[in-house]
Amino acid sequence: MHQPPSPYRQLAYALDPVLWAQEVLGFEADDWQKVLLRTSERQAILNNSRQSGKSVVCAIKGLHKAIFSPDSLVLLVSPSLRQSKELFGKVTGFLKSLQPAQILEEDNRLSCTLENGSRICSLPGDPKNIRGFSAPAMILEDESAWVSDELFGAIKPMLAVSRGQLILMSTPFGRRGHFFDTWQSGGDAWQRISVPATDCPRISKEFLDQERASMSEWRFRQEYMCEFVETVDQIFSYDVIRAAFDPAVTPLFSSEEIVRMAAGAAA
Repeated sequence: MHQPPSPYRQLAYALDPVLWAQEVLGFEADDWQKVLLRTSERQAILNNSRQSGKSVVCAIKGLHKAIFSPDSLVLLVSPSLRQSKELFGKVTGFLKSLQPAQILEEDNRLSCTLENGSRICSLPGDPKNIRGFSAPAMILEDESAWVSDELFGAIKPMLAVSRGQLILMSTPFGRRGHFFDTWQSGGDAWQRISVPATDCPRISKEFLDQERASMSEWRFRQEYMCEFVETVDQIFSYDVIRAAFDPAVTPLFSSEEIVRMAAGAAA
């Protein structure tokens, strides 16, 4: 029978998510994952290769928040409900592995409520259907490059009062949308973490060589090297559009709005 950790160990786990992940979940974090797990920055953005471990570490971070911060609301956002459920499945997978087992007041395919009052909810990719939530302690936005700007605009006001953490994670998808804008122009308000496939110990050089040979160069650079490349159907490049602006003239739309409209004109 598993004995609960001592109060001192519980305090250590609350203060250090990396220690908790290692000793309780059996998860050995990469260096960049340790940085994310320990960060208290209100806004972070992960520009990572495919299969680098971004969803797994964010699932752990969300679960740690729910367990050690009673009455917390953790929201999981993705381009579609199916994708949100995938991230939720990672969270519940870790949750069910805990010993002693956590007592759940609610447990279904889309959300769960812990005995301490914390809730973890996966949300649909429709901005009209997520406005009932308020004051989340953490929002995890998965596949951010594919999340609509309208959905992103709907979730940000939720944090106005709670000042909870917002974490965006994705591989790039062209030089447009809020994920690119945030990475490129978000300023010091965002903590940035980039992990190309060459920095991931679980992705071999042999695999990357095979992938490079099997796909276009622009797609390889995007999927594995974290580069924001022009979309294949884009009429004008991002840099050409930005160079056309005259700072002495006040535009009807912001520069980023115009860039997004022009870049997506052919999509």
